[in-house]
Amino acid sequence: QVTYNQKRTLNQAKFQWGSFHDGFGLHEDELAQNGIIMTDDRAASPSQGEKVQLTNLIKENMETLKLGFQEGFDLMLHRDGTQSTLEIAGIDALIAIDPTTGVVGGIDAATNSFWRNYVKLDISIANLVQEMEIAWRECIRFGGQAPDLILVGSVFLDAYRTAAGVTVNRQINVGGASGNQSGSTVDAGTGNGVNTGLYFKGVEFIWDPVFDVLETADSPAQEWDSRCYFINTSKINLRPINGHWMVPRKPPRVYDRYTQYWATTAKAALTTGKRSSHAVLTATGS
Repeated sequence: QVTYNQKRTLNQAKFQWGSFHDGFGLHEDELAQNGIIMTDDRAASPSQGEKVQLTNLIKENMETLKLGFQEGFDLMLHRDGTQSTLEIAGIDALIAIDPTTGVVGGIDAATNSFWRNYVKLDISIANLVQEMEIAWRECIRFGGQAPDLILVGSVFLDAYRTAAGVTVNRQINVGGASGNQSGSTVDAGTGNGVNTGLYFKGVEFIWDPVFDVLETADSPAQEWDSRCYFINTSKINLRPINGHWMVPRKPPRVYDRYTQYWATTAKAALTTGKRSSHAVLTATGS
């Protein structure tokens, strides 16, 4: 005699998309200061000098618009999305400091234990490596595979450097040193830029400078700069809405403002199919 049960093989997560906008305007007074005269006369034609100056002015503003869009969107993808109803919920929501509460992707984490990332907070330097080992195994155990991206803040990075004893190591460069091509140099540091040269389980620590920006801007209870994220990139995706990604806009001039407008908009969602494949840890730095 055998028994049968009902298997629910798919519990679909449904994420809400958010919107992002960045833009700039140029009013007639600003244009006049740059030697450009605006007129409603359709028969008017710009001088050669006006063409050059206008091209330079728009080019500079468009470059700034792109940079501002990228920086603002980057901040949004880190935060939890509670700052506005239009914001995209980022990694602070998907890989939460408190994964036992809240509804993520339409699934209530309070009643569905499978829908929780691993978390360990306020780890001392003495216990840091051991707790990272445990978190790593938990990601594999419930997520099915090892994380392949590690994002860290400054405090956590320094704590790991101390715990791993990296400060006693030296990197020797033979030749190639500026002003000393045939000699050798001693380098007490490792890595280059955000690539730290520090590894755990063969995965390099990537220092995320946005953590420090958010620490100053948001001042959360669990400091951003003390965090470390174990992320499985195959389980987390940025999903733009078709036809709504990085759309250039040229709104018409309104009747009571002599201003020309340019903007860029985007609609997207950051999603995960398996929260249990990710982890977040924080270090005390001591």
